[in-house]
Amino acid sequence: MPSAVKALGQARSSGSMAPGCCSPAAVQRRLPILAWLPHYSVQWLKMPLTPGLSVGLTVIPQALAYAEVAGLPPQYGLYSAFMGCFVYFFLGTSRDVTLGPTAIMSLLVSFYTFREPAYAVLLAFLSGCIQLAMGLLRLGFLLDFISCPVIKGFTSAAAVIIGFGQVKNLLGLQHIPRQFFLQVYHTFLRVGETRVGDAALGLVCMVLLLVLKLMRDHVPPVHPEMPPGVRLSHGLVWTATTARNALVVSFAALVAYSFEVTGYQPFVLTGETAQGLPPVRTPPFSVTTANGTVSFTEMVQDIGAGLAVVPLMGLLESIAIAKAFASQNSYRIDANQELLAIGLTNVLGSLVSSYPVTGSFGRTAVNAQSGVCTPAGGLVTGVLVLLSLGYLTSLFYYIPKAALAAVIIMAVAPLFDTKVFGTLWRVKRLDLAPLCVTFLLCFWEVQYGILAGVLTSVLILLHTLARPQTQVSEGPVLVLQPASGLHFPAVEALREAVLSRALQGSPPRSAVLECTHVCSVDYTVVRGLGELLEDFSRQGVTLAFAGLQVPVLRVLLAADLKGFQYFCSLEEAERCLRQEPGAQPYNVGEDAMPEHKVALLKA
Repeated sequence: MPSAVKALGQARSSGSMAPGCCSPAAVQRRLPILAWLPHYSVQWLKMPLTPGLSVGLTVIPQALAYAEVAGLPPQYGLYSAFMGCFVYFFLGTSRDVTLGPTAIMSLLVSFYTFREPAYAVLLAFLSGCIQLAMGLLRLGFLLDFISCPVIKGFTSAAAVIIGFGQVKNLLGLQHIPRQFFLQVYHTFLRVGETRVGDAALGLVCMVLLLVLKLMRDHVPPVHPEMPPGVRLSHGLVWTATTARNALVVSFAALVAYSFEVTGYQPFVLTGETAQGLPPVRTPPFSVTTANGTVSFTEMVQDIGAGLAVVPLMGLLESIAIAKAFASQNSYRIDANQELLAIGLTNVLGSLVSSYPVTGSFGRTAVNAQSGVCTPAGGLVTGVLVLLSLGYLTSLFYYIPKAALAAVIIMAVAPLFDTKVFGTLWRVKRLDLAPLCVTFLLCFWEVQYGILAGVLTSVLILLHTLARPQTQVSEGPVLVLQPASGLHFPAVEALREAVLSRALQGSPPRSAVLECTHVCSVDYTVVRGLGELLEDFSRQGVTLAFAGLQVPVLRVLLAADLKGFQYFCSLEEAERCLRQEPGAQPYNVGEDAMPEHKVALLKA
């Protein structure tokens, strides 16, 4: 492994231990490039070339296609595709992740920006500010409240919405509404207006993309002992299949240009794409329309829930991808540093008319499979996108929309995870609730689907906290063992379980509360336990405690509960309550306690 890669991994693992904000480790944590760039050798300059070119040939056609999903002119997809390459080169902690436009972010942009470029650019700026603030305040833990079933429900719904949204382009239909249910209705209503040329070209492009993908998946790995000719052929096949989007789109554009020369055009084309690099300017904080000027406050109100949904989903998508590839390739990432990288990408991107971006799973997979060792491959990708903006935009005119639709459909198809339904049914059926709620409501409004899914997950979590499972062992002495922690919503349920089993029988029985799994208690729990002790005392029987962890024992001793008795082990408690000799509770102060308990309590 090159020493640059080792240095990058060491900086990630040691950065979190930096004692001071100005120490070298802390600086490397904020600028990960400083960890690996000093070790970078001139001999390794060719290493990022292949990954950078592979990702660049993938992102250019995808960027044009995703701009269509976002409802923006095609050049905005390219404007959004290069800034993340340069920012992540300096700030990224994953060698595999590539930032840029994605299908899901493009869908969210289309929901909240009304197909207006000014709103999309402002949303990028505001999302970046929110993401930067979350990174600086180390609020990445908030993403943990969005459970995996909610994410799967959202991405599966997004795949259906995006995929079906491209059927109109695949069939050559025009003037179809963008709202999902109206889109479905009008697409089937006007299916008789299908343009044969677009439909045929779109299906051919989909088949070619599928065949090339299957070829890449079945290309055997290259071994050093292979003859040079075989290694070369493997490399050519891998490059062609990896750049399949660019190849298929180029093929479709060539076919469309051939018809254009003859004077007959059977396809709906992308049309004019603004040429040249985007101007550097501040985001639009107001918009002038035929009806007057829309102020910044009004624009923010129009975007509404998008200011929460877009930055959070962008962070979630990118960090999930970074963690997945870090685990796969045995290195660690810094989640809060990733927030800063994504946030700064969106803020700086808004200066060049970018809409919100995030990590792309497909392009990250291409990057990882290309053998990338550092984030340097992003520089090659960014330069390639800039060159296409400067010199190739005139050629984009001839790209048929059906070909771009095929690229999008094939890109989002893997997002619909059919296996997760069966997995949840076998593992925990209750988790199907947030998944299905999110999936169904996202077809109405994305923010409602995500919010409802998160609330459903939180309610399931709260129910688990409020009604923890309690293992019960019957015998001369009743033993109850809470299977998880005790928190204030669980007090009444625990009290009811203890009373119904120990005191409501005839005669009442003593009981032991085995608290090995209880790591903390609050004031409400302490009061509830005190009332339980009083109930047992009135019935002339004993409630004892066993296996108390030191923090819990410290709290219960400080509460000075009347009749409180505790034992180091369950066996001691049972022997004492059966009135066997040799077992005494530790309830008379520190002198009667084991030395290790006294030391821990004083610590």
